[in-house]
Amino acid sequence: MSKIFVTKTFLPPQEEYQAYIKQIWDTDQLTNQGPLLNQLESELIQYLKIPNFQMVSNGTSALQLALRALDITDGEVITTPFTYVATTSAILWERCQPVFVDIDPNTLCIDPTKIEAAITEKTKAILAVHVFGNPCDVEEIAKIAEKHNLKVIYDAAHAFAVDYKGESILTHGDVSICSFHATKLFHTVEGGGIVVRDSKVGESINLMKRFGHEGDDHIQLGINAKTSEFHAAMGLCNLKYVDELIEKRRAITELYTQLLGDVVTMPSTGPDVRPNYAYYPIIFKTEEKLLQTVAALQDQDIYPRRYFYPSLNELPYIEKGQTCLVSEDISRRILCLPFYADLPDADIHNIAKIVKENA
Repeated sequence: MSKIFVTKTFLPPQEEYQAYIKQIWDTDQLTNQGPLLNQLESELIQYLKIPNFQMVSNGTSALQLALRALDITDGEVITTPFTYVATTSAILWERCQPVFVDIDPNTLCIDPTKIEAAITEKTKAILAVHVFGNPCDVEEIAKIAEKHNLKVIYDAAHAFAVDYKGESILTHGDVSICSFHATKLFHTVEGGGIVVRDSKVGESINLMKRFGHEGDDHIQLGINAKTSEFHAAMGLCNLKYVDELIEKRRAITELYTQLLGDVVTMPSTGPDVRPNYAYYPIIFKTEEKLLQTVAALQDQDIYPRRYFYPSLNELPYIEKGQTCLVSEDISRRILCLPFYADLPDADIHNIAKIVKENA
């Protein structure tokens, strides 16, 4: 029996990728905003129906560029403790202070009713996450940000191709960022992307990701956050399969849910959302039940993952005293089951059986 991991990278037919690789050899351009990267950015704008898009090296650098371009280089950033560590890392790396606000127990996104209480004279921005692709309450966050003159950044690493009220979720906030890591629904092996509201912010990001200069004119401080033609080639191959992958993931979601019944609970998706079925998270009654289930699955070479654990306000290098009871509780009881487009039905049945026997 082969091992089953929490995710499995989708790879397109090899010959399709090789056709793009031949173009790279023909143009002799490997990086620096080459023709394949320009093509991918254009196709992503069309596919997602968004006003602009910039590829960068990964989702974490996208967050760092967003903070810099919005001039959030000190002060406090209100954020969620329930997400992957990169969200917090980007804030700390840019010498800002993360201020954690607890999450909604149903959606697992930041609880907008608790944001205003965390705002101080040092607050510069709200950095929220569409957790598992489930949109935040973007209208309420926008109202709070406007009232207090704050910038809004959305970490949409999980939310590629998610629509809210008929529009891409990426159109919300001052900046939205994507991750195209190999584990994501749509990937470029490594990579990320940025959507901006203000064209001047977009111009600044475009400079910063290329060392901050145009030719011999050094305009501003920058870093190397470019991505290559090889990564763009993978993206161009994979983009044509996204709709098919989403449909397969929808079917797996429905099968898991049918088999598990009400043994465990799942996060709820808000109204007016077209999801992308990025993950399959389940919440156990207790951490003990979760650990028992993980052990039983691993006994059969099945490896789920504790997304997201621990709650980030409990990281050892975070200033103590920021209590987020809901996030701390959920993070101890939530588990993402194996979930990818070609996961066989027989494996899904077996995984669900083990979960039911131990939950």
